[in-house]
Amino acid sequence: MSNLDRQAALSVCGGRGFVVAEPVRELLSPRRVRLGESTEVRRLLPNLGRRMVGAWVFVDHYGPDDIADEPGMQVPPHPHMGLQTVSWLHEGEVLHRDSTGSLATIRPRELGLMTSGRAISHSEESPRPHARFLHGAQLWVALPDTHRHVEPHFEHHSALPEVTAPGLTAKLILGSLDGAASPGTTYTPIVGADLALTAGADLRLPLEPDFEYAVLSMSGEARVDGVPVLPGSMLYLGCGRTELPLRAESDAELMLLGGEPFDEELIMFWNWIARSNEEIVQARRDWMEGTRFGEVKGYDGAPLPAPELPPGPLKKRGRVR
Repeated sequence: MSNLDRQAALSVCGGRGFVVAEPVRELLSPRRVRLGESTEVRRLLPNLGRRMVGAWVFVDHYGPDDIADEPGMQVPPHPHMGLQTVSWLHEGEVLHRDSTGSLATIRPRELGLMTSGRAISHSEESPRPHARFLHGAQLWVALPDTHRHVEPHFEHHSALPEVTAPGLTAKLILGSLDGAASPGTTYTPIVGADLALTAGADLRLPLEPDFEYAVLSMSGEARVDGVPVLPGSMLYLGCGRTELPLRAESDAELMLLGGEPFDEELIMFWNWIARSNEEIVQARRDWMEGTRFGEVKGYDGAPLPAPELPPGPLKKRGRVR
């Protein structure tokens, strides 16, 4: 998914200077952003005061939206570099096309994982016809410097491993949890898991103490380490935890996001992650001139133009504003 904000702002993030090295309970409220005519998302990362969770650098939650009489998701071709995109659905379908020639329909609880590497472009749209409801999350993972120029590629994993406990089914999106590992390609120590809790579930989820974590609420009523987390909000948990108490007041669905704190400082502008102002300037020039990022074939519409760059050079800074 693209950041469609035409007044795109510089986001500077990364580095360990602002990682909370102990358990905390920091509730993050979303910023509402329009994506096209019929889709509104709740943006949790980057957030005022909190830019990253491990290598997770961008989190949008959308729906559930009734799109029976609407076009649904319509995100024209746009570029990415220096990151991976993770498409995750609870309801509906999303048709993915990209400049490597990939064409795939992502369905609920299937992993659509696109590694942009040095450069890629893609589009996302609700198929025609499409299901009545659309509900999901779009996430980005920052690539470390050693892997940010890899060849772009796309993975579609329809079967993912699960971890189960009384009242819990956890599906592994990326990384590993309690002995289960996702087939999705990763480049940093990371975890992403979809947690389905039944009403009354009361359990403790094993965690890695060296990871920092956050939990995104997708639906239902749940308490995370005693804190009520409502759908569309996210609780940042810091580091130093070996387990996480979870209790479901109703059937509830959560996403666990975590990983080793990301060492490198980054510049994120529009749909690009870079290490210098010059890289961002060159990426915008290449996209507007139609070079480097390739062509998305089969999408009925024009690609997105890049927003104007802010005045002055972009500089790397820390993990928070």
